[in-house]
Amino acid sequence: MPLKKLVVFTGAGVSAESGIKTFRDSGGLWEEYKIEDVATFEAWTKNRELVLDFYNNRRKQVMQARPNAAHLLLAELQKYFDVQVITQNVDDLHERAGSKKVLHLHGELMKARSTVDPDLVYPLKSAQLSVGDKCEKGSQLRPHIVWFGEMVPDMDLANNIASKADLFVVIGTSLNVYPAAGILNFVPPFTPTWLLDPGDFQLEYVKELKHIKKTAVNGVDDLKKELLKHK
Repeated sequence: MPLKKLVVFTGAGVSAESGIKTFRDSGGLWEEYKIEDVATFEAWTKNRELVLDFYNNRRKQVMQARPNAAHLLLAELQKYFDVQVITQNVDDLHERAGSKKVLHLHGELMKARSTVDPDLVYPLKSAQLSVGDKCEKGSQLRPHIVWFGEMVPDMDLANNIASKADLFVVIGTSLNVYPAAGILNFVPPFTPTWLLDPGDFQLEYVKELKHIKKTAVNGVDDLKKELLKHK
């Protein structure tokens, strides 16, 4: 028999437990920067040095971080399920933990792309991306990040993946960032669904929802036990 398809949607709460600052929480990045100064295309055209410096510092932080128990559990679950991770996070901790199928909705910090051709994407070997670093077409390289106001190019693909889930898990997200949060609307009715997050949520429209009110790291053992009942 083929393995059941386990789709896992992860957010900032997973990365936070590896020491990566989140944008929205108290003490997060937006207390130090204005969104419009570092995370919009307008900011990029106005002050490239500031935008590059912001993401260079974020890249250094990610390179120093390590996958936590939640990342490692999702990689381990590949032994029992066909696991597809869909993440709002731009770090590479899922991949470094061993997850093979990861879709990044909001881009990838460890990559750069052409300003004139979004299909030209390059892996970064270091934290530094500078003014003057250009693609093969001679255009300045920008962070491979979906900025505020830009389309989420893989949203339709993510929704399609969710529509084929046998089991669905949400970890470490407040489900208030759209369009990504709307992915739950595409999960088939009565699909067993787990929410691993310490927050309070009202998700009455998800028929088979179990809420594990713990952080990503503290709740992994509970989640594993639940999921293995369905393998």
